[in-house]
Amino acid sequence: MPDPFDSILYQYVYCTLSSTDDVACVGSGLFGGGLLPGGLEWLAYVLTAVTIVAVLINAILGGVLMMIWGERRLLGRFQGRTGPNRWGPFGLLTPIADAVKTMFKEDVMPTVSDRLVFTAAPILMLFPALLIYAVLPFGAGTWLADINVALLFIIAIGGANVLAIVAAALGSGNRYAMFSAMRSVAMLISYEIPLVISLIGVLMLSGSLSLVAIVNAQTLPFFIVQPLGFFVFLVASMAELNRTPFDVAEAESEIVAGYMTDYSSMKFGLFFLSEFAATIATSGVITAVFLGGWHGFDPIPSQIWFIGKMVAVLAVIVWIRASWPRLRIDQIMNFAWKALFELTLINLVVSGILLLIWPSPSTTELWYMAGINWVVFLASIYIFGKVLGPKHDPVKAGNIQPDVTLSDSDAPALPTGGGD
Repeated sequence: MPDPFDSILYQYVYCTLSSTDDVACVGSGLFGGGLLPGGLEWLAYVLTAVTIVAVLINAILGGVLMMIWGERRLLGRFQGRTGPNRWGPFGLLTPIADAVKTMFKEDVMPTVSDRLVFTAAPILMLFPALLIYAVLPFGAGTWLADINVALLFIIAIGGANVLAIVAAALGSGNRYAMFSAMRSVAMLISYEIPLVISLIGVLMLSGSLSLVAIVNAQTLPFFIVQPLGFFVFLVASMAELNRTPFDVAEAESEIVAGYMTDYSSMKFGLFFLSEFAATIATSGVITAVFLGGWHGFDPIPSQIWFIGKMVAVLAVIVWIRASWPRLRIDQIMNFAWKALFELTLINLVVSGILLLIWPSPSTTELWYMAGINWVVFLASIYIFGKVLGPKHDPVKAGNIQPDVTLSDSDAPALPTGGGD
């Protein structure tokens, strides 16, 4: 089991509270007698956990508010608008105004709803998004927990959103909500498969499911070595997050507001919070797995590097939202099964062959692998784009006139007038 003292967060808080003469505390220079009397090390342990979790949750809430503001500002720039600029300097207080407005809205519940399920669904949606942060390494020695199956834990927790979506639809008793929930379940299950398979190449290179071990194994960021896996993981993650262009579950023109149609006040706010918290968490996973995590250049702290990479991933996600229209549900399902699934298999086979050639690749050999994988990536994208892309119809394009000749009998009859 990993030593909790490997985390500087745990070490600092515990050694400040406890009066123990633990070697880890004394050796770190943080031992100063402790704030609690001797013999209460168990209380120091509990208070350490509560303090770190409280700080992390409040940081998540602050990050969600900043992302809401940042996304609106970016979308304003992309669309030639100013963006939020009324509340506070540069509109910084706009997310807070939205939160206050949401809290004071009337909480309406349909008469045909299952009250228990209807109320539990937003909570079920929020918990998985928060649990992912427990295993995210935000910097060197900066994490809540380093478990040796962290990546498997994230995949399992992320799949729990399906239960929350179905509960929201069943609890509301709305046919539009159920239609949206069935769409979401089909889409989430379809994209979960390529998402998981795209990580196998990373696991073969790092030899571990621990996010800390994966970050430490990246002498070369894995998005360079595994471009196809990175592409599939990014696209599948956006589908899992219900982000544009995959937001068919909330297609206002078709099914009102999806499984959230009957929700209002803070119940709706929890769905909104969950979506943005999960988006930030996913950007953190992408940063740790593919972008080298906290690795960077001195003297910039490792935590700043990690957060900066997360912000860059979030900017790309917003950029895609501003650039692409919503896809149809048949296009989304075809893309999952006819493109992403096959791309992950190609990546898996090529990665396996390269690791047979270089079982323990050095940095130079990683560059060789990267060159081969980029050729495979570009060729695969080109071929699948040609096969699955829109077919060129010269008649519709206007390059060729249709060879149709109308006879006199086929010509439409002209009006002959009439009346008096």
